[in-house]
This record gives sequence, C-alpha cells and structure tokens, in this order.
Amino acid sequence: MQIVILAVGKLKERYWREAFAEYAKRLSGYVNLSVVEVADEPAPDHVSPMEIGYILKTEAHRLERHLKPRDGIVILDRQGRQYASEDWSQQFTRLEAEAFGRLVFIIGGSYGLDESIQKQASLKWSFGPLTLPHQLARIVLAEQIYRGIRIARGEPYHK
Repeated sequence: MQIVILAVGKLKERYWREAFAEYAKRLSGYVNLSVVEVADEPAPDHVSPMEIGYILKTEAHRLERHLKPRDGIVILDRQGRQYASEDWSQQFTRLEAEAFGRLVFIIGGSYGLDESIQKQASLKWSFGPLTLPHQLARIVLAEQIYRGIRIARGEPYHK
C-alpha cells in the first residue's frame, strides 16, 4: 500500500527528523511511505478571523496540489474520532480494503485545515482533545500507523 503523509510545515529540528526516520524505517517493510511537506503561511502575532481564513485557504491550495482523485484522505483533527490502538488497526484495515490509489494522511498547520480539505476526508482522526505541535503529531501518526499494521498482522508490539 502507498501511504503519503502530507503535512503543513517541516521537521526542522534533528531530533524530530530522527524520531520520524525510525518509524519510517520500521514502516518500510509494510508500506511504501512518502512525505510531502508544504510551507506554512506566516501569521502575525494577533490574527483576525479573516486572516485565519486566508491562511487556511492558502495552505489548502498548497495541500490540494498534491492530492489525486483516487486518494483516501485521513485528516488529523481534534474534532475527529478517537480510537484505541486495536480499533485504529481495524479502521486502517478497512481503509486498505477500500482500494484507494493511495492513503493520504494530512496534518494541518497552526490553525488546522480549511473546510475544503475537511470535506474530502474519508476519515477524521483525533489523537485526543489536546493540541499537538505538528512535528510531534507527525511522529505520533507514524507510530500509530506502524502499531496498527502490527496489530492487524498479529505481530507483537502493542503491549
């Protein structure tokens, strides 16, 4: 299966890149993983709702350039559904069975994702009510994809 992590922003610090690289290496035995990063839109300290709308639209256009018609889209969103590891594994297996061309996981920027991206989602997934920095969210996402695959295959890891 081809999996794409499409993220607003970059992993700048070495420790984030190293943590992600570890899970990317683990995943390489199961899926074809690629990462696409798009620039986040700079924002002033005090942002009006109109400016937030502009930022979201601008980032959405950058993300949409990397989407294909047959993609299965999973967005990370605080308002999404939360899953225990075993339940996530079942959801992942269900998404694999949908025969999407690719499974694309989208991580938004500081203000989330524009409605135009949210409407395209096959699944909205939440890691809980807390807000994670996008760098940490990417690490948690890679780990959870790996964990879900291992659980689905009955391989040890999740305990």
